[in-house]
Amino acid sequence: MFYRHLKGPIEALLFANGNPLPAAKLALLLNIDEENVQLLLAEMAADMAGDGRGLMLQEVAGGYQLCTKPELVDTVNLLVTTPESRLSSAAMETLAIIAFKQPITRQEMEAIRGVKVDGVVTTLLERGLIREAGRKEAVGRPILYITTDVFLQCFGLNTLQDLPALSQFLPDPDQPS
Repeated sequence: MFYRHLKGPIEALLFANGNPLPAAKLALLLNIDEENVQLLLAEMAADMAGDGRGLMLQEVAGGYQLCTKPELVDTVNLLVTTPESRLSSAAMETLAIIAFKQPITRQEMEAIRGVKVDGVVTTLLERGLIREAGRKEAVGRPILYITTDVFLQCFGLNTLQDLPALSQFLPDPDQPS
């Protein structure tokens, strides 16, 4: 391929940016067509998949990002001095509801969960996992919430279509209880 000399610049751009970069943006920055960027990214992903490499190229949130290989997480965690920040089960439940039902209002979340979600929604907003997406055309015009690219990144998803089918979490009606 004529553009192989651009693998280094692509890797540098991905490293320096830190967040996912779409192939179209890389193509624009490097002044080449997107198809060649896609080919270079595929080659880079294959190169990085080999043993002895600490990073991998992952497609997430509509772009490409350099990530630590999962088997090296414990090694990288040696650098971390802050305690891991986890979501409560209530926050995870609410986030799942938003992910599968978006756009959704607080009242709709509360109807599904059966409890108030004010504090949980505030936490999810603060962490950038959800955002406001306008108002519903209904009495009181309640705020609608959707997930963000940060959500996609955290869960290793490229798009919302990569979420598992909701049906796989429902009990099988043909099985006895």
